Amino acid sequence: MAKKITLKAAPRLRSGSGKLKQMRREGWLPSVVYGRGVENSNLKIDAKTFAELLAHSSSDSLLINLDVEGQGVRSVFLKTIQHDSLTGHAVHVDFLAVDDKTEITANIPVHLTGEAIGVKGGGILEQYAHTLEITCLPDALPDTIDVDIAALQLGESLHIGDLKLPAGVKATHAAEVVVAHIGKPAALVAEEAATAPVVK
Repeated sequence: MAKKITLKAAPRLRSGSGKLKQMRREGWLPSVVYGRGVENSNLKIDAKTFAELLAHSSSDSLLINLDVEGQGVRSVFLKTIQHDSLTGHAVHVDFLAVDDKTEITANIPVHLTGEAIGVKGGGILEQYAHTLEITCLPDALPDTIDVDIAALQLGESLHIGDLKLPAGVKATHAAEVVVAHIGKPAALVAEEAATAPVVK
């Protein structure tokens, strides 16, 4: 299960593009909190602290205890990060207010573990899905989806439907979507092509 991180925030009274740019120059990152039954709140968080938080996280799908100055702590889910198109730096963050009954959608890294039988036999591991979109309640959010591929044979594929997901976690994509495949090396493909009977 994903660990909940604490992040300090403060109310943001300023708005408008010019004032937001000034806020960013001062080291703040404009943000907003919204959610069902919750009044939208304009906030600001420390840009450097937020960047360090992301750098040490396995994904951007984070549960956060947002400690808002003068308002107390609230549970939020990191919903959207807007980036500057030139620098790539975050310029705005959206948080979704959650409770233990709020279903969230997250993109979680897929980690393949073990050495496939097919790879030991000369095959090539091809990973097609490096993240998996899931839905779950906050308490069930995993840090990663770990998948044991040791039993995969040469030419076999692992599909979303084959994954053993943690309790309470559901994949949003179809069961037949391929996560990983053990491909045949080019030399073997060429050899099979050369020895295949010619159809006249």
